[in-house]
Amino acid sequence: MDVKTFSVPPVIPADRVTLRPLQRSDQGLLELYAGDARVANGTRSIPHPLPPGTGEAFITRHLAEKRQEDVWAMDGTAASLGELVGVISLKRLDDAPDHSEIGYWVAPVFWHTGLASEAVAALLAANPQGCRTIFAQVFQDNPYSARVLTGAGFEYLGDAEAFSVSRDASVPTWTYLKKI
Repeated sequence: MDVKTFSVPPVIPADRVTLRPLQRSDQGLLELYAGDARVANGTRSIPHPLPPGTGEAFITRHLAEKRQEDVWAMDGTAASLGELVGVISLKRLDDAPDHSEIGYWVAPVFWHTGLASEAVAALLAANPQGCRTIFAQVFQDNPYSARVLTGAGFEYLGDAEAFSVSRDASVPTWTYLKKI
């Protein structure tokens, strides 16, 4: 995909978290949480163990004006949860400018608290990229993320598989779609 110039992602409020653009001060918590094998194994792109400089490179890439993905920190400061409790993103798809793919992870200490559901609902309501269609894909051994998606109105499309860097293997996935 051609990387295009985009404005800074907007701040999006939710109940207990605020979705805000990443900032340099997020690096420590980002590396702490993303460096956890449980988080890395739930994603396609986070390696485990996390190599030095990965957090800084991730933040730099997503602060750049030219990018194909908007990334927000889930900031729980207002609810006394911490400055960064997870990450959520929308990645523009090559074939259609009004189609994106959502991705997210929450730090294990905050699992099963509803924060992912709040963040997904807030991002969908704000629709900052003006999407008509949003896709999602979760590993089949992560039914909790699947529940977040179905709870947000995503429809199941089918089974597939995706490569997980941390697992160094292709992993069965469920694919979802949400029309906005």
